[in-house]
Amino acid sequence: MFQPPCCPNRHCSHHRHPAPNFFRRHGSYQPRCRPRPVPRFVCRTCGRGFSRQTFRMDYCDHRPDLNAKLFRWIASGVGLRQSARVLGLSLSSTQLKFRKIARHLRRANLNLRGPLQEGSSLQFDELETFEGRRNTRPLSVPILIETVSRYILWAESAPIRPRGRMTKKRERAIRQEELKYGPRKDLSMRSVKRTLQRGADVTQGLAVVVLYTDEKSTYPSIASELFGKDRLVHKRTNSKQPRTTWNLLFPVNHTEAMVRDLLGRTRRDSWLVSEKRRYLDLGLALWMTWRNYVRRRFNHDDQSPAQMLGFVDRRMTEGQLLSWRQDWGKRSIHPLAWGNESVSSWVSRRRAA
Repeated sequence: MFQPPCCPNRHCSHHRHPAPNFFRRHGSYQPRCRPRPVPRFVCRTCGRGFSRQTFRMDYCDHRPDLNAKLFRWIASGVGLRQSARVLGLSLSSTQLKFRKIARHLRRANLNLRGPLQEGSSLQFDELETFEGRRNTRPLSVPILIETVSRYILWAESAPIRPRGRMTKKRERAIRQEELKYGPRKDLSMRSVKRTLQRGADVTQGLAVVVLYTDEKSTYPSIASELFGKDRLVHKRTNSKQPRTTWNLLFPVNHTEAMVRDLLGRTRRDSWLVSEKRRYLDLGLALWMTWRNYVRRRFNHDDQSPAQMLGFVDRRMTEGQLLSWRQDWGKRSIHPLAWGNESVSSWVSRRRAA
């Protein structure tokens, strides 16, 4: 029988430190989209009423049955318009569902991962795409992965200045963009630091951190600052070398190729372009979680990247990832847990076993 893990009211004392009997049962209701009734509860301290559905990711959704299908379609390279046609939704409803699902999956990806084990290594690279207009609003997308499992630790976008061959038409377009949005700033270094910081967070317990990158001049100083100069082994590869399987950066190059193939927003020339980069970041968060927890590492493997690293004990489905809300950090209910077991307690129980 389901028992609420905490009071959902953030101002209640039982939100962070719930007592064993902080609630009382208050009947149930029968939703149209579920075969069984949903129990209701009332907090004894603040009087807040809530139900089991309050802790679900699809809370307040009108069509929760379409969430996993939309997740699967977008992670497979299908755009929002075509997904709306296939699922029988309006475009605005599909956009709102996509944003809600992606924000939830971004939290889930951060909550479910743990520290890396000894022997792990990292690979880092940047790919370029654009927002709105290709020749005037380019973006850099730094990507950090664990080498063997291909687990994507983080990826996000950052604006960069237009570069390359400048024609009169392109210069005129750039001036028009600057009049509309102001001079374009280059925030790629800030994004690189934030991405590598995600790697530093999960390698704190390692005696040696092995990092593979290309020969960009700014990487050594940033990596030494974040990982520690004494324990960092930084292996650099010339980016002009053939991108074959013999290339040391092949794992991250292969990951970038998969991103371009299965996330239409990152393609070099596509109708699926993001008008604003924050929606590209949501698409990256959605695809990262699908790649880490749903897809096999390779077609001949049985395990997902997260399963290979021990973050979960089996490959997850889209429905499992879209089950319990993850906006309470490690105190959120684990997607694979029975009842109301939190992410932190689920991980501790597995380690003890």
